[in-house]
Amino acid sequence: MSLGLYLIKRCLYAVPLMIGAIVLIFTLVRLAPGNPVDYIVGEMGADPVVVARLMADMGLDQPIHVQLFAYVRQILSGDLGYSFVSNAPVSMLILDRLPATLLLMVSQLVLSVIIGVALGVMSARKPGASLDNSITVFSLAAFAIPVFWLGQMLILVAGYHLSWFPMQGMINFRARYSGWEYALDVAYHMVLPVTAMTLLNLALIQRLTRASMIEVLGQDYVKVARAKGLKESTVLIRHALRNALLPVVTVIGLEFRSLIAGAVLTETVFAWPGLGRLTFDAIGTRDYPLLMGMFLFICVLVIIGNLITDILYALLDPRIRYA
Repeated sequence: MSLGLYLIKRCLYAVPLMIGAIVLIFTLVRLAPGNPVDYIVGEMGADPVVVARLMADMGLDQPIHVQLFAYVRQILSGDLGYSFVSNAPVSMLILDRLPATLLLMVSQLVLSVIIGVALGVMSARKPGASLDNSITVFSLAAFAIPVFWLGQMLILVAGYHLSWFPMQGMINFRARYSGWEYALDVAYHMVLPVTAMTLLNLALIQRLTRASMIEVLGQDYVKVARAKGLKESTVLIRHALRNALLPVVTVIGLEFRSLIAGAVLTETVFAWPGLGRLTFDAIGTRDYPLLMGMFLFICVLVIIGNLITDILYALLDPRIRYA
């Protein structure tokens, strides 16, 4: 089967998967305690007639299976609904916050892959050496530190005490920059949140790259390449690293599902106006349509990540065929 037909087949398989995800997510969200009316009414309460009117306007007075069927029909028509709290289309809210989150996600993913693979190759060249032990200690420490705690420590040290970087936000609203000055200001505000997200992911990639490289470097074809007198850099990059990257690509593809989860914590700590912060606010207000829209977006992101992983597999190893 050609790659194009394989992708079409996978997209068709994704349809029942998405429907199953909609049913499961809808059920779990509605089983959670609380509802948007409680948030809107507040602690002071309201007249029962007003509460009943709000429940009816939001469709929350219907049985849960009726609400589910209505929501599935709505999704199949391409409508994600309106936010109960913001009173705006869910799709518009997601698209407004998407660039800010993509900026963090892509930046930290690129840095994690580049630095993690480089450290993994350096460790695998001489296992057990002082450099390998130092990188291993660094990776284990970075992997063990919770991202929200690391973010708070970065704010406390690099932001508050040293005043090196901005502690929160995406831009300096007072400066009103434009053009390149605006881009540099955004990059300046990105340093701390990207650092917090990168350290966790590069640690996992480094450990996996190291283990895979050690295994590949012991293969016969690598020994033959060295016996032919090839440069060590050529042996590492062209012969060993290409095959060692296959399990790393798998992990990178699986990381797509955790990027939003990490963004929820990171964006909340650094007050970054992205999808993670939007999800956190939607959880606090029990904004059902917005929560459902975010979870569906994550499902689509995971499916896209798996497809990208399959394509990268074919590029790295031409022996792979699709069935």
